[in-house]
Amino acid sequence: MLKLTELAPADTQADDSLTLPFESRQKSRLPALTDGGVKVGLFLQRGNYLRSGTVLTGNEKFRVLIKAAPETLSIVRTDDPLLFARVCYHLGNRHIALQILPGELRFLSDHVLDHMVEGLGLSVSHEDLPFEPEAGAYQHHGH
Repeated sequence: MLKLTELAPADTQADDSLTLPFESRQKSRLPALTDGGVKVGLFLQRGNYLRSGTVLTGNEKFRVLIKAAPETLSIVRTDDPLLFARVCYHLGNRHIALQILPGELRFLSDHVLDHMVEGLGLSVSHEDLPFEPEAGAYQHHGH
């Protein structure tokens, strides 16, 4: 098993890729199989999560590009900035990871949260997409 222990510079070319869901991209220790079939182990500093596009490497100098796997997401769209802020507030108050785009909000699909958002006056749709939530005010990442 190849050990991936550090972030490579942002412009590093990768030898292989590793497609992971958000839950796995939050782990600092993880055995995995690359998209090319190579056994790797992640041994990273705790407290950060891997964003799609990050390249990892280790002592063997094998470089692996991290890709966000498509996941079922709840999608909320509105042009009303007050309603958008209100929905972000209520979801954030529940410590839900959010991907915030202009007029669009994404979170990992959850029927209870969908119902709450609908109760606030917005419609929820579902799509299978890569999930890249906000890193948080005190979080650092590799780009």
